[in-house]
This record gives sequence, structure tokens and C-alpha cells, in this order.
Amino acid sequence: MRTDRTFTMLKPDSVEKGYIGAILEKITGAGFKIVAMKLTQMTQSDAETFYAVHNERPFFGELVEYMTRGPIVAAVLEKENAVQDFRTLIGATNPADAAEGTIRKMYAASMGENAVHGSDSDENAEIESQFHFAGREIF
Repeated sequence: MRTDRTFTMLKPDSVEKGYIGAILEKITGAGFKIVAMKLTQMTQSDAETFYAVHNERPFFGELVEYMTRGPIVAAVLEKENAVQDFRTLIGATNPADAAEGTIRKMYAASMGENAVHGSDSDENAEIESQFHFAGREIF
């Protein structure tokens, strides 16, 4: 059986509000296996590099500030069709537009503080996973 992987981050607002356990329960309850996970904090350089695709956007500075203001939980998840299934589970970027029962509908405060990151492609899932984890940290 082919297995797929995706990358997620529980963003600083999720950690600050104590949502780690509830969000992880939602993730594992949806059939995802956690194959790597850590509590860490992004430096300014980390955030600028990770979100470099957005560096020309007007919200880039705020995004970097937000993502460095406190710890995150980084994780690699495994499940068949992982990227697409996880994007469905987290919901729309704007929690006002997210479907009922999605992580962002339940835990995000706004489009800017949207609780969780999910990779948008298999290629980015691999890049993002390698950004946060050494190969020996992924099981």
C-alpha cells in the first residue's frame, strides 16, 4: 500500500490557547498517523525562509511576526491521500468560510490567526517536512 505524508504546524495562537490536545485528537481521529512531532519556536530567519513565497505580499511582515511570537507544534502526518484529506480537515484559510467541524472553524480566530498550517501539495509537504525535521526524526 502506498502511504502519503503531509506537514502541519499548530500555529502560535493554537499553542497559546491550549488547543494542542484537541487539535491532535481531531487529526488522529480523522485517521492520520503522526510520524514526527515537536514543540519548537521559529526564529525570524526560519519564518522568513519558510514563508518566502509570500515575501512580496503586504502581510508578510505580520505573518513573520505572528509565526515567531511563540512556540508551534510541527508534525508530519501519514495517511493515504494525506495532503488533500488534511486540507479538507483544516478547512478554508478564513475560518468564517470554513466548513462546520473543520479545525479552522472550531479553533481559528481570524484569517490572520488561523490556528493551523497544512501543506498544499505533495511536493511542498516534503519540502516543509524536511525544513522542520531531520530524516532520523521522521518514523
